[in-house]
Amino acid sequence: MALFLHWLTRPPKERVGDKRVYTMPLTEFLVPDAVLPNLKAASKKQALRDIADHAATVMGLNGRDIYEALLQRERLGSTGIGRGIAIPHGKFPHVQKLQGLFARLEKPIDFEALDHEPVDLIFLLVAPENAGADHLKALAKVARVMRDPLTIQSLRQARDQSALFALLTRTPSSNAA
Repeated sequence: MALFLHWLTRPPKERVGDKRVYTMPLTEFLVPDAVLPNLKAASKKQALRDIADHAATVMGLNGRDIYEALLQRERLGSTGIGRGIAIPHGKFPHVQKLQGLFARLEKPIDFEALDHEPVDLIFLLVAPENAGADHLKALAKVARVMRDPLTIQSLRQARDQSALFALLTRTPSSNAA
C-alpha cells in the first residue's frame, strides 16, 4: 500500500517544456456543491462523518454507508498521503459514476498520514463498485493535482467555495506550473 501511495505522490512526469501538465481536469467528477471551504472537525472520524453526510446530500447516497466504507478503507491504512492532504475513497454498489468531494478544514487534524503531519485538505472519491481501473486513474488524477505545491498553497489561501472549485478544476493548460 505504501508503495502505491508513493507512486501516486511522486513528481508528475507529464511535462511540456519546463511546465507540468495535468492530463485531465477534475470536472469529470467534481461539482461546485461538493466543495466545502471551512469544514469544522476535531478528529479524523468526525471529518469522515461530516464529509460522508455532505457527500450523501450532493450525490444522493446514504451517508452512513459512505462513512462505514471510509472507516473500513482507513483500517487498511491511512489515506493521508502527506503534506496535509488526504484522499479517502471507496467503491459502492449503487453508485453509477465517479464522484468527488473536496473539503478544506478550518484546523488541521491528525489523520495518521504517512508523514505524520496533520491534514487540512481532503478529497473524497466515490466510485462504482465495478470501476476497476477508472477508480485508480481518478485517484492518480486527484493526487497529481493535490501534490503541486502552488496548487496546495492556493487551496489553503482561497477564500470561498467558488475560488476552491476554480482552482481544483482548472483546464490542463492552466494547471501548468
